[in-house]
Amino acid sequence: MTRKPSRWRRFRQAAGGLLAATVALTAMAASAQTPRSVCTVAAFEPPARINASSLRSLVWAPFRRDEIGWEIYARQIQRELRTTCAPDTSRFAQLLAGFQKRFRMKATGQMDADTFLRFKGVWQERRPFVMVNLNGYCPPAPDPATLAIAAPTESYGGKTIPLRPGTLNAYRAMVAAAKREVPAIAKDTRSLTIFSGFRDPDADAARCLADANCDGVVRATCSPHRTGLALDLYVGQAPGYGPDSSADPNRLYMTRTPTYGWLAANAHRFGFVNYPFEPWHWEWIGQAP
Repeated sequence: MTRKPSRWRRFRQAAGGLLAATVALTAMAASAQTPRSVCTVAAFEPPARINASSLRSLVWAPFRRDEIGWEIYARQIQRELRTTCAPDTSRFAQLLAGFQKRFRMKATGQMDADTFLRFKGVWQERRPFVMVNLNGYCPPAPDPATLAIAAPTESYGGKTIPLRPGTLNAYRAMVAAAKREVPAIAKDTRSLTIFSGFRDPDADAARCLADANCDGVVRATCSPHRTGLALDLYVGQAPGYGPDSSADPNRLYMTRTPTYGWLAANAHRFGFVNYPFEPWHWEWIGQAP
């Protein structure tokens, strides 16, 4: 019984008060981009032109699956660089070069697979579940009797959504803020509804056996959903796809919605971090997994 708190304390010490630091990050508008005239730095025009091309043409596999382009991750990268300058601008390239320099990389200002791995590492380190799971430790599930149930209006498709009480309270505060700040979110009754919260580990294991495709990019034997701290949110869906389809056209569509734009810029204010491969997947870091 002492193992889990011990791991959590070590994570918090290593993270240097991650939650407080994350909440202190500068938020940017949900969908606004700074005018290009403000985002021009003459010395970084050459890498900006390269970024403009690779944004939709880079051939790579950042999550062990072939992808083309890095536009899906552009909003998260913008937030990490604390800019609303578009990813094909020279100001973005300048800030990217600064990021590369901080990690002792060659400060080219060009996005590439190695640079993205640095971003990915930063994002994954903000997920306590990932950190405690590094050595194969899979946190036990909470007692279902201690979980709270989301209201029907908070559930996508009428599902019963259990979550830890702290997660649900933080979610409600976040949704209230999103609806106040973004009219498009307030008007869409599906926006930010939950389609998956706590999932029983035994049920997940049975599904893994049935599908024989766990521990890949999309599904894991030890899922963060077992903690009651993870939730999948409706952020939109491309025509012909479901709200949790990991197909690249669907994920790209999601990252262009006002809902995802607001989350990428503001979810940290409420203690939520994202699994970057899945625009819909968010985890509350205010409690040990």
